[in-house]
Amino acid sequence: MNNDLQEFKEYIKGKYVAIIGMGVSNTPLIRYLMDLDANITVFDKKTEEELDSSLCEEYALQGVKFSLGENYLDNLNGYDIIFRSPSMRPDHPALERELNRGAILTSEIEMLVDLCPGKIIGVTGSDGKTTTTTLIYMFLKQEGYNCFLGGNIGTPLFSKIDEMKPDDYIVLELSSFQLMDMKKSPHISVITNISPNHLDIHKSYQEYIDSKENIFKYQGKDDILILNYDNDITRDMASRGNGKVRLFSTKVKLDDGVIIDNNMIKVSEGKVRKQIIDVDDILLLGHHNIENACTAIAAVYDLVKPQSIIQVLKTFKGVEHRNEFVRELNGVKWYNDSIGSSPTRTIAGLLSFKNKVILIAGGYDKHLDYSELGKYIVDNAKMLILMGQTKEKIKTATLEEIERRNEDIELPLIECNSLEDAVNSAYKYAKKGDVVFFSPASASFDMFKNFMERGEKFKELVNNLEG
Repeated sequence: MNNDLQEFKEYIKGKYVAIIGMGVSNTPLIRYLMDLDANITVFDKKTEEELDSSLCEEYALQGVKFSLGENYLDNLNGYDIIFRSPSMRPDHPALERELNRGAILTSEIEMLVDLCPGKIIGVTGSDGKTTTTTLIYMFLKQEGYNCFLGGNIGTPLFSKIDEMKPDDYIVLELSSFQLMDMKKSPHISVITNISPNHLDIHKSYQEYIDSKENIFKYQGKDDILILNYDNDITRDMASRGNGKVRLFSTKVKLDDGVIIDNNMIKVSEGKVRKQIIDVDDILLLGHHNIENACTAIAAVYDLVKPQSIIQVLKTFKGVEHRNEFVRELNGVKWYNDSIGSSPTRTIAGLLSFKNKVILIAGGYDKHLDYSELGKYIVDNAKMLILMGQTKEKIKTATLEEIERRNEDIELPLIECNSLEDAVNSAYKYAKKGDVVFFSPASASFDMFKNFMERGEKFKELVNNLEG
């Protein structure tokens, strides 16, 4: 019996519960709380017409109330517990007003971490979170553990909490927004790397870093923290870890940690180096995915046998929308990297290819610096096709880099008004042997709901091209 969960179920019955946002993470939560006889009100900036109206009707018949539209938070008053969506800052004035009155603020993911009886592995970072999280989950599954995959990816897990047992592993991808007000840390916490991101929502880069640090801030001495030695910010975090710190590096042959040595991934413990897998045997494309493999191995090497790791890495083709091969048409290969929502992600993607690519980039502006991206575009792109809010920033960074080098560099640049125009332009100019690489280096919200919808649209457009 999970006593914490039982106490929660008894507590929540009859309580007035506000759920902010009727998105993917909160929909299963609403159903779960309905079954526990909570008095639920759903708050969402969208109108009923913009939401799933049939779902709203279904909930309303079961007693759920709604506060929708532009002024949806005006009615946030008198609630016992508030579940915020990841996209809402915990210091929003409407939330702070209710907290000062006595309400409890939490989230679907925070309640899961609080009440879950199993062993939690949490993964955060600026890049590589989803691939690393998925690899950890697959390593454990291959070894035979009972596992759950969720957080920022997969199925929202709170509704599955009754199925979880003490020996199960719950592997979570955690964003900075989910971690902002987290007061409990996973048993194994992983930070892949840190670089500027989401500065359109975070008040500063430091706040973003502090949010990431919450993943290990509340760990105990027996918990484990996995950090990237090659990243200045994460390397510095090692001194602040409360538990056992494990490092990984693809550049330095650490005495203790996961390393690359003679093209092999090895676990180094003192003078003993245990060989895991040859880098060339890993199916995933790009150096950044070698880093992701090292990160995941560091998290679980004492829980799984090398054979389980090898089996996964030799067969895993990658997560959708991440350097995803779409098709080859007329000798041109098309890749979907819609997850490339920041310059660092796109840089990593560009470095995955041996030859220069036709790059399609641009999207929603998160107020990031594109100057570094300009250098890699000049080095790794043979044509640049731009769209979206950030096209001028990327264009400026690229042209300034060309001018700085003072060389005769030929890099055709095309500006488009839509993804469809960009795909058609790439199709028009690409020749046999070329690679067309869609990696926006920007978020999707200027044209799409999320990067998944953007990636699906790209694949649809590419698959509709006729030879």
